[in-house]
This record gives sequence, structure tokens and C-alpha cells, in this order.
Amino acid sequence: MNRQDVLELQRHRSHPSVSILLPTHRTSPDNKRDPIVLKNLVGEATDRLIELLGKRDAAPLLRRLEAQVAALDLRRTLDGLAIFVSAEHAGAYLLPVPLTPRVVIDDTFATRDLVFALNRSPRYWVLALSEQPTRLFEGVRDTLVEVRGGGFPMVHTGPGGAASLPKLIDKSRYEDEHHQQFFRRVDQALAPFVKADPLSVCVVGVERWLSHYQSVTSQKGIVATVTGNHDQTPAHELGKLVWPVVADALSVKRQRALDALDAAVGAQRFASGLGEAWRRAGEGRGELLLVEQNYHQAARLDEAAGQLHLVDEGNAGANMADAADDLIELVLAKQGEVVFVDDGALEGHQRVALTLRY
Repeated sequence: MNRQDVLELQRHRSHPSVSILLPTHRTSPDNKRDPIVLKNLVGEATDRLIELLGKRDAAPLLRRLEAQVAALDLRRTLDGLAIFVSAEHAGAYLLPVPLTPRVVIDDTFATRDLVFALNRSPRYWVLALSEQPTRLFEGVRDTLVEVRGGGFPMVHTGPGGAASLPKLIDKSRYEDEHHQQFFRRVDQALAPFVKADPLSVCVVGVERWLSHYQSVTSQKGIVATVTGNHDQTPAHELGKLVWPVVADALSVKRQRALDALDAAVGAQRFASGLGEAWRRAGEGRGELLLVEQNYHQAARLDEAAGQLHLVDEGNAGANMADAADDLIELVLAKQGEVVFVDDGALEGHQRVALTLRY
């Protein structure tokens, strides 16, 4: 699941749109109840759809739901599962956060938990370089999910790859040139993913492939490299290998963000607190948003005045369940960057700080 997935789900409008959300478990014996919980929720969704549409009209949608459930492998899950089905769309997503079990039937899909997972989980891209093939993964901690689409996985079909080399005096140089061309195409295929979901990138490969890729890449978000031949390494093994390296790199990134905030304070180019950060982000001035990891805050947005008023959780006047998440989405939509820091690190900024472009 990536940010583009969520944006597509949020754009979806169709009645009825069915969302089934439930907690799942990664290990036995806890995961033995997951199929039972899912079966009960699917039964609830079925009853509600038949009541809403009638048995005949509900049948096509129920067949899509049944097919989506049948394709699941509940032996390999994370902490939550979200299933979305309508007449035009069907998909299931594993989430690294536990969910409250529920069925939602509406004109839109229930995506709040997906937004939470995107915003609050340490996510990153892993590009595993190889000729046969180069693979792209989305990482959440030590769990990797392979991306299949957008050109990935990508095989080098040219000279030096699947195609044999011509009879040349300097075969090595010719082969290197074509490998660089291949990795340039890899970099071009990666670019749309990073643009849609600007996460840190970890690159994996033997030294030769790393050297070729580093000579052609345009990516600015590469925070770590792991050297070695992992052409055939399974995703679960590769995740355990790269996560400690990425975790260290993300720790360095957090410290750099705090240093950037100190510099912005000295230059008087910052905003503190949700209300002021919201106003500046709405103007498109937000460059880097820092948020304490476990900060959540209900709020009421006065759209006419463009002002955000903080309220107590559960207050009837709130129209934002978590304004911190909404601020994160706003900054990202304006091409800003978001970094989570430890609780207490932004005590002098009311737990939220935004550096400004101007």
C-alpha cells in the first residue's frame, strides 16, 4: 500500500462502496482467529447489502467480495487488513497498524485508517538492483511487499544482459555502457513512485551495480545502501537485512530535521503549533513539517476564515478527528516533507513545527 493507492481510493465515488476493516496477527496462535473475524464481517456486509439492494441486485457485488476474500492468504498478514469493494473497484491492503473491526457501506471508501498507517509508520522504498531482475519493494519496518507494476520487476534484455555481446575488442566498456543505460531506465521507472510517495530509498546490490546506478540516478532521497547479491533473496529475509540499516539512516534524518528547525528558528522562518502551521501550510509555504510521533489533536476548521481551533477529543464542535494527520496530508499535497520525531522533542513548539520556504 502506498500513497497513490490511498489517493485513488479517496477519489472513488460509487454507491454502495463497501469497506471491511479488521485487526490481524502475524504469528500463531493469535492469527487462528483472523479467518473467523473476517468471515463474520463478510457475513455482516452480505446481510446489509441484501437488505439495501435486494438479493438479486446485490449478487454481482457479493461475487466480487467473495473473490477478493478467496484470494487472501491469512497466513501472511501484518497488523490490520482493509478490503474495499464496489461495482468498479476491488482491492485488499495489509496495514502495519491494528484496526477496529467494522463494516462501512457508503458512497465512498473508509480510508482514514490507511491515511493513519501511511503517516505514522516508518515506510521506505527498497530498490534491489540486478539484471535478472531489478525489484522494487515498499518497506514498513522489517516487512517488504514487492511492487509489481509500473515496469517492475525489470529485466535487462540488452547486450550484457539477456542479449549476448557482439564481438568487440573492448567488451567490458561496451557492457558497462549498456548496464548504465539499463539502470537509467530503472531510475526513470522509480521516479513516479517516489514522486507520488516521497519516501526514503534504500538501494541494494553488488558493488558493480551500485556504482552503475549511482552514476546515473537522479534520486535525492537515497539514505542507505546495502552491498551484496540479493537477486533471489525472499522479501521477508531482505526486510530483516535492510531494516536495521534504514532505521539508523532514519535516525540521522530525524536529527538533521531538528537541526534544520533550529536554523529556521534563527532565521525567523518557522511556525509553531497546529493552528499557525496549518495557516502557513495552506499558503504553500511549508517546507519541512516536524511532528511528535504520538501527537494527535481534534480540531474545528473555520473554512471561511482559514483558521484551525483546537478542541477536546470528542467535542461536538470538532470537524477534524485528528488535525495532525490532516496537516500532514496538507503539507505533502503542497510538496513539503514530513519527519516524525520523538515525543518531547518539540515541547517548545507545542509538539508541531513547520519550517518555511520564505
